[in-house]
Amino acid sequence: MKLDRILSYAKILLTKAVSPGDIAVDATLGNGHDTVFLAGLVGDTGKVYGFDIQDTAVQAAKDRLTQHGLLARTELFNQGHENILEVIPANLRGKVTGAIFNLGYLPGSDKMIVTKADTTIAAIEQLLQLMAPEGIIVLVIYHGHPGGAEERDALLDYCQSLDQKTAHVLQYQFINQQNNPPFIVAIEKK
Repeated sequence: MKLDRILSYAKILLTKAVSPGDIAVDATLGNGHDTVFLAGLVGDTGKVYGFDIQDTAVQAAKDRLTQHGLLARTELFNQGHENILEVIPANLRGKVTGAIFNLGYLPGSDKMIVTKADTTIAAIEQLLQLMAPEGIIVLVIYHGHPGGAEERDALLDYCQSLDQKTAHVLQYQFINQQNNPPFIVAIEKK
């Protein structure tokens, strides 16, 4: 297949945005895969800030980062991504170049603990204040779980309403797949 799959395309977008020495955000730590990827992109002089409400996700990310020798490049927080502005230092406003959300639930855990549109939208609004020009926020939207369709629709409404003078918004998805396949919404700050 020559078309990039969803997660591959998310990485392509982040690779275009994040360079060594940059600041990045993993808004949903999950099992730490994106955190490791971002920590590789920011290099020894950059920093990744990671958020998750589940202790198991924070620990899984710490373990994975430790296995790759990347823990020192990160600061992980056991709290919701809607607290980004409270946690990321004020001197980093305008300096975040990339951020990713994997929405839905933590694979292999309680499927009743899911991301919610209101906290995700709050986090996006805060990130837009922190993003550098041409910084990219990637939303990987998994919507096949209970509540997923409502979150998807609210996020699409929000993203479509973003002023085109503020951001470019892209939707990338496969439209002929069954079982509610995930898709990407990418927001590039102008």
